Amino acid sequence: MIRSGRGGKSFRVVAILALLGAAAFPLYWMFVTSTTPSSELFAADARLIPKPSEIGVYREAFGGTSVTTWVRNSAIVAVGTTVLSIALAIFPAYALSRFRFRGMGVVGFGLFITQMLPEAMLVVPLYAIFGDLALLNTLSGLILANSAFTVPVITWILKGAIDGVPIDIEEAARIDGCSRLDIVLGVVLPLVAPTLAAAAVIAFFHGWNEYIFAQTLISDQDLRTASVGLAGFVGELSTPVHTVMAIGLMYTLPAVIFYLFVQRYVVAGMTAGSVKG
Repeated sequence: MIRSGRGGKSFRVVAILALLGAAAFPLYWMFVTSTTPSSELFAADARLIPKPSEIGVYREAFGGTSVTTWVRNSAIVAVGTTVLSIALAIFPAYALSRFRFRGMGVVGFGLFITQMLPEAMLVVPLYAIFGDLALLNTLSGLILANSAFTVPVITWILKGAIDGVPIDIEEAARIDGCSRLDIVLGVVLPLVAPTLAAAAVIAFFHGWNEYIFAQTLISDQDLRTASVGLAGFVGELSTPVHTVMAIGLMYTLPAVIFYLFVQRYVVAGMTAGSVKG
């Protein structure tokens, strides 16, 4: 029995390490490719060990491109989209969960309808509207455009989480003199914190990876996001693969770090046992 238990534990450890290796290998391969000379990229034998002498490609990427500015702009758009999306989705989600009103089904269906329209179909009308509102070539305009697509999704995600919060908790808070706003912000939101974390991940990655709006609504070189700047390296006749991989790795790491920081909060069961009979 003891051997069996140890064997099972060893198998789990090996399986976890294998999964971690599979998840981290793309990042490692990007690093290896970025440090591989162009003459060796298409060799018959693939290089699996990075070449230290080629590490200068990162210095060239920082010095010869605006990668720092691109990543900063992407971070501003991603964080702004996350904050604005959650702020705009909280109260509609609470209303759909707790109130019954005429047209409730229409509102819910309208949120679903927004997900049926691809971003490419809305580029032209959004460009015209943003031009009239002086939002072209602004990161705030890009944040608004991204939030328009994430708010409906986050609203339904939060609505499902709020449905699971016992109404007894809100009634107890009302007896203690809390207003509706105090209940939403001080009672309900802490109880759905894991769902908020999951919604933040969705909004963040949408703002971080979005390309169509960033390419169309932004023409100023200093306001480009990393997704647009990285795509600019793809040429008609040639593409500097090692440079693309170096910048791609620098573009990917902040998003990975953000997810590793947030994923611990994406758990279930925060409201279990909140109300005792």
